[in-house]
Amino acid sequence: MKKQLLKIKGNQFELENESFQFISGAIHYFRMPKETWYHSLYNLKAMGANTVETYIPWNLHEKIEGCFDFENNLDIKAFVETAESLGLYVILRPSPYICAEWEFGGFPGWLLKDRHMNIRSSDSHFIDKVSSYMTRLFQEIVPLQSTKGGPVLMMQLENEYGSFGQDKKYLSILHDMMIELGCDVPIFTADGEWLATQRAGSLTEKNILPTGNFGSKPAEKFKAMTDFHGNGFPLFCMEFWDGWFNRYSEKIIRRDPVELAESVKEALELGSVNLYMFHGGTNFGFMNGCSSRGNIDLPQVTSYDYDAPLDEAGNPTQKFYELQRIIHELYPEIEQKEPLIKKSMSAQAEFVDRVSYFEVKDQISEIVVSPYPMTMEDLDHPYGYVLYEHNYTKDTEEEYFRVIDASDRVHFYLNQEHQTTQYREEIGEKIEVPIVKEANIISVLVENLGRVNYGPRLLSDSQRKGIRSGVMSDLHFISGDWKQYLLLDEKLHQADFNQAFTEKGPSLHKFNLKLDADYEDTYLDLSDFGKGFVTVNGKNIGRFWDRGPFLSLYLPKAFLKSGDNDIIIFETEDKYSEELRMSDKPVYMSEELLMDTIKK
Repeated sequence: MKKQLLKIKGNQFELENESFQFISGAIHYFRMPKETWYHSLYNLKAMGANTVETYIPWNLHEKIEGCFDFENNLDIKAFVETAESLGLYVILRPSPYICAEWEFGGFPGWLLKDRHMNIRSSDSHFIDKVSSYMTRLFQEIVPLQSTKGGPVLMMQLENEYGSFGQDKKYLSILHDMMIELGCDVPIFTADGEWLATQRAGSLTEKNILPTGNFGSKPAEKFKAMTDFHGNGFPLFCMEFWDGWFNRYSEKIIRRDPVELAESVKEALELGSVNLYMFHGGTNFGFMNGCSSRGNIDLPQVTSYDYDAPLDEAGNPTQKFYELQRIIHELYPEIEQKEPLIKKSMSAQAEFVDRVSYFEVKDQISEIVVSPYPMTMEDLDHPYGYVLYEHNYTKDTEEEYFRVIDASDRVHFYLNQEHQTTQYREEIGEKIEVPIVKEANIISVLVENLGRVNYGPRLLSDSQRKGIRSGVMSDLHFISGDWKQYLLLDEKLHQADFNQAFTEKGPSLHKFNLKLDADYEDTYLDLSDFGKGFVTVNGKNIGRFWDRGPFLSLYLPKAFLKSGDNDIIIFETEDKYSEELRMSDKPVYMSEELLMDTIKK
């Protein structure tokens, strides 16, 4: 592609001296296998869009401080080049914070090791970390800009900063950093349309384009922006919310396709639009984010279906066809095509064996010993699970213990027998336990359910996971040789399933899925299991929880192979089965059961 210059001329965009309007959709390359990028990007182009937008997650590209990853599913260059091959332009959002209902809003958990750092601010401790990451990232994305012959037309400065802070020095530092690193395409901010967020989050004095995020009443929302900024900039809804994300124990949020299409049509008649999301994808691994309401954290589910124009697997929904219809009405000259549609399959996995977690914990963990319990961040294990164990000598016939300052969910065991499960509000309360033996083992299994990705609790101390203060018996903290088992999802296959299994306690369940050469996408039906996560051929495909509303996990074809496929389920609630079904569609909790769960 030749060099193309996107310019802002008054209240319109110009590309190569011709008026230009963005008809864009969000696709997150990191929420789907690389093998499926073409499918989703093709469907975006087939709908009639001219641009794809994506965030860039810091916590995946620098999962370990100083170790950068831009390979395979994280090959942002390959994603952009695939879009370019289909005739799509690209909007990149390389800001250190992305929100996106993604773990910690995209920030790597290791930032929390510095207890004096103020994230999303001009604090030099934070800026130094951002600079190191951005310097490496921009080596990948600078050559992709339209000014260098690539398809990238714009880049984002920060994301919805006006809903968080008003440190204009921070925004200015980010801007100057991007310019110094080679950004020479227009830079934009994206905020809510109302006065307070536009005032706090925009930086128009540096000629940075203000854009808005909203999902309805576009005329009203655009007017709010022009009332503050004036009419001297192109109107752009950077996130036109066409659906919404989902949390455990809540109804799935749906939006009427016809109503959505008419609202998008109204927005396109006024300015540019980026559909958020066009294809949502999946929060594989432990990357789901978390909402907050007051002091309550509400973890989000593994699926990021979002009720988007493409479903979780990337196939068109009714929204796709309604949006394609209104684009044709507005722009009959745009070429549109039939979308690509994947197949999916049903199947049955064969039960192989099961084993108690306590029997194999040494085989599937890294072990760290310290005088007191350490946080997950200080253990360099910021995601998933940590088991804390300590030898306890009997003091009395009945003792009470307390786990002080832990996040997010705690299972307490004495001699491998479950005593209680505490969840946020209960953590820190007394755990009264009869003591029979002289020598005992205390075990505390702590799960990070996902860090808050938006709002004031982004700065909460509860973002530090594991045990922050310690474990008490009677009135004192227990110290001396705490053994911490860092559960490694990539090591589950190393568990010796010949070891013992007891019906109670955390456990591993192994299945084999034998496939011929004609396998397809599928969904693991986990209706008969309680809570945990699943690995398939060593790949962590996400968490499950019988609280609903989703009772299945999407399993893309790219994670499977012909022949034997190893499936291992880590389960903590003593709810399991020797049957594991693959469904050709998602499995949801019935509305009646979901309402009962919500009431509880």
